[in-house]
Amino acid sequence: MLDLHRLVLLRAVAMHGSITAAARELAYSHSAISQQLALLERETGAVLLEKVGRTSRLTPVGLELVHNTEAVLAALERAETELAASHEQPRGVVSVAVFTSIGRIVMPAALQRLAQSHPGLEVRLRRSDPQDSVQQLVARHVDAVVTDTFPGTRLAPVGGVRASAIGSDPVRGYLPEGLADAPLDRIPWVMEPPEAASTQWALRVCRERGFEPRIAHVSSDMLFHLRMVEAGLAAAFLPDLVVREAGTAAAPSPRLPTNEHRDILLVTREGAEAHPALLAVRDAIAATFAEHVSGTD
Repeated sequence: MLDLHRLVLLRAVAMHGSITAAARELAYSHSAISQQLALLERETGAVLLEKVGRTSRLTPVGLELVHNTEAVLAALERAETELAASHEQPRGVVSVAVFTSIGRIVMPAALQRLAQSHPGLEVRLRRSDPQDSVQQLVARHVDAVVTDTFPGTRLAPVGGVRASAIGSDPVRGYLPEGLADAPLDRIPWVMEPPEAASTQWALRVCRERGFEPRIAHVSSDMLFHLRMVEAGLAAAFLPDLVVREAGTAAAPSPRLPTNEHRDILLVTREGAEAHPALLAVRDAIAATFAEHVSGTD
């Protein structure tokens, strides 16, 4: 009988690329994981890891075992989901990772809605950058993730997750006052870090318009982006959700695309997508999000 805990450790090494990275993520020592994986190799009678320079990588047999582990974990999630569906009302504790703007703008009202409709359900929020949150979900640090995706980008490349739509948020380009007519490649821009999906998308949009943006400022805080536009210091692509919350007088520029959008998603582990508690969380966030996007209360 294979030990599930050891299989999960092997999966973590596959996810994070090395025993060292997996140990850091799981708060284990390198030697503890190495010992457990050595026992797993003894159980399977197969070589699961091979040395490559100073690190180790999974062999084809190890990768196949991880693939099968994903199926086992999904089956366990489905079993928990079916058990939860036997209760009359969603209940228990659900932890949700959210990015800054939706956490600040949407989640307080969504939690109020949930408290009224499902008083036996407790939702705990954790702020997390979209590029990190899916990894936290797969590692079981949270039960669900609210994240965004942009056209031409996708979720972090990990298996075992399912995404469902919450809503769509228009994203428009804003130029600083006083530079509205300047060449686009000479205007300073503020964007999120290079690895962010929003930045990858923004670079593609700019290049399709025939210019390379001069990124002068980097921040994950979209409200900071707006303030830089208002101060006449930088151009930015801003979601309507953030612009509407701030009540700014800034107007999108006709020189930049005005029909783009980002999708807001709820991401769960495979097998848990129909869990009653997570469905209740998704519906409450979607309803609250729709009110904010439409401008109603």
